[in-house]
Amino acid sequence: MSESHDDVPPPGGYQGMFGASAYGEETGPPRQVTVAMVVTLGFGVLYLLLGLMALTSAGEQISEIVTGSKGSSMVVVAVAWVGAVLYILPALYLRKGRPWARHLIIGIAVLGILGGLFSMPTGLLGAAVHGALLMLMLQHPTKVWFHR
Repeated sequence: MSESHDDVPPPGGYQGMFGASAYGEETGPPRQVTVAMVVTLGFGVLYLLLGLMALTSAGEQISEIVTGSKGSSMVVVAVAWVGAVLYILPALYLRKGRPWARHLIIGIAVLGILGGLFSMPTGLLGAAVHGALLMLMLQHPTKVWFHR
């Protein structure tokens, strides 16, 4: 008795481009999206910590370092928490494939590059990291992930 093998999928789990398996289901976002999410979350957490630290007794010193005046620690807190939201919120939606999150991160990366270039040489690291973030968001696998 001969059995039919028509319902058996072909061997080899990975057959497609950028996360599509042989069975047609998605296997997850490309590596570029995951790396960008981690980097963006890292920046968001740093902003959140800056805002929290500015609420402590070190707030006056932090405000003097960031703004140049001692009496503006609440401004530092507000700006740091807005920055935290601007990084953390799109990072959480990157892996879900939301195009608005990708566009927001591209905009943030461009602003980060410009900010780093205007504060040379101390902003060189920030400009480099934001440049890498921008490159991750503009690579082909990332575009395919968000336009599926």
